[in-house]
Amino acid sequence: MKKILVVDDDHILRKVLKHTLEQQGYQVKATGSGAEALAGFQNDLPDLIVSDVSMPTMDGFEFCRQLRSQPSGQLIPFIFLSAKSDLDHRIQGHQIGADDYLTKPFEMKELLVKIEALLERSRRIHSEIVHLLQQLVNSQSVNHSFAGINLNIANPNAKESKPEPLPLTPAEERVFWEVIQGFTNKQISERLFISPRTVQTHLSNILNKLNVENRTQLVRFAYEHGYEKNEN
Repeated sequence: MKKILVVDDDHILRKVLKHTLEQQGYQVKATGSGAEALAGFQNDLPDLIVSDVSMPTMDGFEFCRQLRSQPSGQLIPFIFLSAKSDLDHRIQGHQIGADDYLTKPFEMKELLVKIEALLERSRRIHSEIVHLLQQLVNSQSVNHSFAGINLNIANPNAKESKPEPLPLTPAEERVFWEVIQGFTNKQISERLFISPRTVQTHLSNILNKLNVENRTQLVRFAYEHGYEKNEN
């Protein structure tokens, strides 16, 4: 079940969105401010975010900006809802990092279509990551570009020596192998029988210990250093 985070200070609209999305089979978490959404974000990662722009304390633009500055928030689909319809305002929303922008009042049917389209795009991105991993293993060399990052990596199968032991705890190492196979936090949680919060904690520790910033860099690190297969 896909999880959607709704952020809007309008209590009635927030309630309507939550009810409608749940009726469509989504799991929904709703909050009234960007600050509150950020506070619980790492512990409960959503598959997609729908956020108002005009909110007190922290507006939607700042919420999106801070979200995109975090490795775990860079690729999450993000839709803005706003009463402001002028072109400059919409452009600003996209420049900050939003994937789509709807002007209030909007048709719920249109929002649902946009949500489905963005979730499908995320699925295709995940599939492409898995496909690239398979190519990295099966080819002598790879020169691909994905998500704006060029991957030009020699096949680690050509190396005769075994890679150095990872500087990770056993639990972190199990998560490491799952991540480089392209599994999402939710899938890892189900496969290893641990909570998504625990998965994210381990992943954050892994990124820090290996001095990489995000999943894509972690995959590159794994294949550059010969960690393409779990020998255990």
